[in-house]
Amino acid sequence: MFLAVREIMHSKTKFSMIIVIFVLLAWLVFILSGLGNGLSTLAAAVFKNMDADYVVFQEDARSSMSKSVLTDDLMQDVKASPDVKDAAAMGSSLATVVKHASGGKSNKVDVAIIGIDAGSFLEPAVIEGQKLSDQSSTKVIVNSTLRDEGFRIGDTLRLDGSKEKMTISGFVENQSYNHLPAVFTPMSEWRKVAFAAPGSDKGIKNPVNAVMLQGENIDPAKIDKLLSGTETVTKNKAVQSMPGYKEESGTISMMLAFLFVISGFVLGVFFYVLTLQKTNQFGIMKAIGADNRFLSRAIVSEVFLLTVISIVTGVLLTYGTAAILPSAIPFKLDPLLVVLYSVALLIIALLSSLISVRRITKIDPLQALGRVE
Repeated sequence: MFLAVREIMHSKTKFSMIIVIFVLLAWLVFILSGLGNGLSTLAAAVFKNMDADYVVFQEDARSSMSKSVLTDDLMQDVKASPDVKDAAAMGSSLATVVKHASGGKSNKVDVAIIGIDAGSFLEPAVIEGQKLSDQSSTKVIVNSTLRDEGFRIGDTLRLDGSKEKMTISGFVENQSYNHLPAVFTPMSEWRKVAFAAPGSDKGIKNPVNAVMLQGENIDPAKIDKLLSGTETVTKNKAVQSMPGYKEESGTISMMLAFLFVISGFVLGVFFYVLTLQKTNQFGIMKAIGADNRFLSRAIVSEVFLLTVISIVTGVLLTYGTAAILPSAIPFKLDPLLVVLYSVALLIIALLSSLISVRRITKIDPLQALGRVE
C-alpha cells in the first residue's frame, strides 16, 4: 500500500486522468441505475408499495390486471383460506380526467383509476387531506404529481367522454401505475368507470380485477384449488407481468451489464499499459530482492485506491445530479443498489488488475535491466 500511495502522489497527472475516466464510468453506471429504478417505480409503484404478498387473478389472464375479471363474492372464501391473514379486492383502468379552470380552459391528464375498498390495507397513507370514505364514493385520493399539474383538494374531476365526476379529497405519494399518476377511488365508483359499457362486466356480479392477499406462507396451489377459475401468483410475478415492465427492466439491465464489461476492459488496458511502461523498474526491484508477491500487492493496492476514490466521487456526483434533475425525469436511487454496484465495480477493477499481475510475474530481471526505454 505504501508503494502504491507513493507512486500515485509522484505521478498525479497520469493517475488523475485514470481517475477521471473511471469516475465517468462509475457515474454513468449509477445514473443508469437511478433511471432504471425510476422507470420501474413509475410503472409499478402502486403494486410495489402495497402491503401484499400474493395476487389472485382470473385463470388464463396471464397475471394481467386488464385481462382478469373476478367476482367480489369470493372474498369470504379467500379470507377463510389457510395462512391468509387478510384479503382485499383491487381494480385498475386507464382514463383521462378533465379539470375545468377559470376562463373556460380545461386541463386534461391521463391517469390510472385504482379501485379499492376504503380502509383496506391497499389504501395508501394520505400526506394531505382526507382518506377514502364509503359514505362518499365520489371522493378520491390522487398521486401528488397531479398537484404539480395544478390540481388541488376539493377540485372536481370529470372523466373525459363520461358524465362521471370525482372530487379530490387527499393526496398520496409515490403512487403511479403504467407510468401514470394513480387515482384511488372506492370500488363502487371504479366499477362505474371500468364497466360503463353494457356487457363489459361479462355478467359477473360485483366484478374486480384481482384480489390481493397477505400471508407469507400461502400455498398458491391450495388457493387455486379452493377457488375455481383462478390463478394465484406472488406479487413480484404480478409486477413482472405488467405490460412492458419486463422489457423495460431488461433493457436497462443489459445496458448496465455492457457498461460493467466495458469498465473492466478499459481499466485492464490502462493498467496493463502502465505495467509495460514500468517493466524495467519492476526488473530492478526484482534484482534487488523484491518478489512477485510484493510487486503484485503493490499493483492491486494501487488499483484498489484509484477505484475507491473514483467510486466515491461517482456516487457523490450521482446524488448531486439527482438533486438538480427536474421532477419530470423518473430518477430514483436505491441505496442498496448503489452499494451493490459499487462493490461490483470494485471487484471488476481488481479482477482487471490480474492482467498486470500476470505480466509482472513473467518479468525477467536481466532482460528488464537491459531494456532500452
